[in-house]
Amino acid sequence: MTAPEPTPPARGSLSRRGLLISAAAAGGLLAGAAGGSAAGFALGRAAGDEDAGDIVDLTATHAFYGSAEQAGIRTPVQRYSVFMTFDFTGVTAQDLQVLLALWSAAIAQLMQGKTVGQVEPQRVDAIGGDTGEALDLDPAALTVTVGLGPRLFTDALGLAARRPTLLRELRLPTGSLQPAFTGGDLSVQACADDPQVAYHAIRALARIGKTAGTAATRWTVIGFGRAAAGSGQSTPRNLMGFKDGTRNIFEDADYERFVRVSEGPAWTRHGTYQVVRKIQMQIENWDTDRVSNQNEVFGRHKVSGAPLTGKAEFDTPDFAEKDAAGQPVIPANAHIRLAAHENNGGVKILRRGFNYTDGINQYGFLDGGLLFISYQNDPAHFERLQSRLGTADALNEYITHIGSGIFFVPPAPSRGSYIAEGLFA
Repeated sequence: MTAPEPTPPARGSLSRRGLLISAAAAGGLLAGAAGGSAAGFALGRAAGDEDAGDIVDLTATHAFYGSAEQAGIRTPVQRYSVFMTFDFTGVTAQDLQVLLALWSAAIAQLMQGKTVGQVEPQRVDAIGGDTGEALDLDPAALTVTVGLGPRLFTDALGLAARRPTLLRELRLPTGSLQPAFTGGDLSVQACADDPQVAYHAIRALARIGKTAGTAATRWTVIGFGRAAAGSGQSTPRNLMGFKDGTRNIFEDADYERFVRVSEGPAWTRHGTYQVVRKIQMQIENWDTDRVSNQNEVFGRHKVSGAPLTGKAEFDTPDFAEKDAAGQPVIPANAHIRLAAHENNGGVKILRRGFNYTDGINQYGFLDGGLLFISYQNDPAHFERLQSRLGTADALNEYITHIGSGIFFVPPAPSRGSYIAEGLFA
């Protein structure tokens, strides 16, 4: 039986029920949006967990609806990611509202391994509502996380008074940033243990935005091989061969203190701020450096991940220890020293990055790096860390920040609602 043609939403005020019904119809969504159980994860991480393996269950699912943060923030980090930003091309706040409702209805389906419409409609002249490349694939622990950029909260859309308290452009040097990888009004982070599942989710949302005429693709990074550890996961390695994310946020208390938004407009509570950086690595230069110097650049041993003052990965670095010549064992410009919370007023951020590659550049060199994604309840925390790193980090000889974006990630919607519904109340 062919699905009925969608009825476009009427202009003017929309009720929540009317908006969600319109969203489901316009997106050609199947009945029975996201249900099922979320894959659980252990809170906290014991010092002996460094040898823990990662289990990939392609049948795992996570819940889209909830009462706290969106999925894809504290969720155990998956193996693959597609991150994309969009320019908002609508003209009214209601256009944004409808887009977020359409996306929410689609994401709820996608995260349960369902399609967002018919793949092969019976009508001869019909276009498929779903592109079908994930039709026979498992959900692969897919999460889709949506963020809102600073430019949405202007007088043009009448949302200036509803702006999240700390949302603004980053106050950092921009000289190395490329416009092609910078900015955006909306962010979508799709993560899964199957790259095709993650790509399908982004493709589906891009199609919805284009069909609605309210979202145009801006820039994207395709990530692989997670470069951050979640709770209970072994620490992965970045493309420089070093473990990345050893001192990440794992405990509830740290999440509440440094990540979750607890003040400001009611609709922002349980949300967080997302900072994204595309960091290009001069991989081939790095590969010619002696490993002893690489260890000094990071302040850790390459194989074990242990700080230069310790024997195991999770040993606490001793920044006061000196060698026989009276020099710090962990150099003054080592990455670990400059980024450590002990040396930054206790500030911590939640990192959720991925490695990326763009193949080779115009000179024939390998082109890859880090898709850095962090979550924090105050963007100034990231600015503080990055300002310190940008000034003195020995790693700067081998990396360049070429892309950047900042977004507010609203809390997860409750069942029957949609992302950022409270923004339009």
